[in-house]
Amino acid sequence: MRTELAYVAWPVATVLVYVVARHFYRRAPSWWNSPLLLTPVILLAIAGALHTRYSEYIQGSQWLLAMIGPVTVAFALPVYEQRALIRRHWPALLAGVIAGSTIAAFSSWLLASWLNLPSDLQRSLLPRSIATPFALPVSSRVGGVPELTAVFVVLTGLLGAVVGQVMRKWLPLRSSLARGALLGMGAHGVGVAKAREYAAEEGSIAGLVMILAGLVNVSITPIAVMLLL
Repeated sequence: MRTELAYVAWPVATVLVYVVARHFYRRAPSWWNSPLLLTPVILLAIAGALHTRYSEYIQGSQWLLAMIGPVTVAFALPVYEQRALIRRHWPALLAGVIAGSTIAAFSSWLLASWLNLPSDLQRSLLPRSIATPFALPVSSRVGGVPELTAVFVVLTGLLGAVVGQVMRKWLPLRSSLARGALLGMGAHGVGVAKAREYAAEEGSIAGLVMILAGLVNVSITPIAVMLLL
């Protein structure tokens, strides 16, 4: 009975907590009350109070995880709307994505080595700089723990959005192309959401860069694991 209840209760609780967190974020937008941060923290507190294991939670919420891929496809619409801009600047975008992806993988390896993390944690950390639909299968492919990778992805997105806002303010980024690419590469999904708060064009570029970074990392992360770990 408890298992059957989890199939309904935890997905509903997850959606409700996110909706409430989103409401508070719209009233007072800040990194510390981001729905991506508040939602897991609140759910973790509820699960701890009810002595619920992760396996019980994910058993009922698996369909929410499965929706991440189809939802990501929605980024194709704003990308299509800015296709003329993309056609003009695709060499610069592609070069930036390749450089950013390489730096992200190498910095993850440096951080893991500096902290002397176990092998499975190192492999879970490497895909941290790409969107969740790409990061989870990459983590599984290279021998990481997808659940830990998801946590690293969220933390990277939140930190990247905070740092990206500061860099956007102080760096001489005059074009929407540069500003959108900065947030899309550095903070993936969170960065796309933040870029769309500034301008639709920036959000479209950020979405495109996020998707390109995911595709590039699907290829380079396994190679990085063979070379570095």
